Amino acid sequence: MKTVFTTGEAAKICKVSQQTIIRCFDSGQLKGFRVPGSRFRRIPRDQLFNFMRDNGIPTDALESGKRKVLIVDDDEELVELITDVLERDGRFEIRKANNGFDAGMLVKEYRPDLIVLDVMLPDINGREVCQRVRNDSSMDEVKIICISGMVEEEKVQELRNAGANDFLHKPFEVEKLVERICHLLDMEVAASR
Repeated sequence: MKTVFTTGEAAKICKVSQQTIIRCFDSGQLKGFRVPGSRFRRIPRDQLFNFMRDNGIPTDALESGKRKVLIVDDDEELVELITDVLERDGRFEIRKANNGFDAGMLVKEYRPDLIVLDVMLPDINGREVCQRVRNDSSMDEVKIICISGMVEEEKVQELRNAGANDFLHKPFEVEKLVERICHLLDMEVAASR
């Protein structure tokens, strides 16, 4: 487990810009130290934890260090396959929902970094889920990848307009999905094991 963070790492964990972290550091709100002989700032884990707690920033990203992914699809086999691949990667924490209602509840409580969202859910259209997430400014950083068997290009464009960051046509290779997830979350794509 990491014990000291750069300003860039702290910014990712807190889901704010690096400039915000630097400002908080320089003003003394966020305690840390400078690397001797350089201008680099470093923030110890306990100080970052206190800063996050004091400012109402969820600390679970710091606690596990894993990126949070919410998978929303009513196809249980596909959900299990995606979950299995992401858990084997080791850098992700997964939650699952099989309908839009549960997804809506989980998004607020779990605050994922990324949502893998099936467009055709039994109770609500994926576009509506996108719009609800995008209408909540506290979730501006959440990335959304829509997946669906539908192929009309204008529907894909509607999803992008509603706030989807990416789209994959079903069926797809799960590795391709993992690549897209890593790309959206600025993570390295792990070499396939």
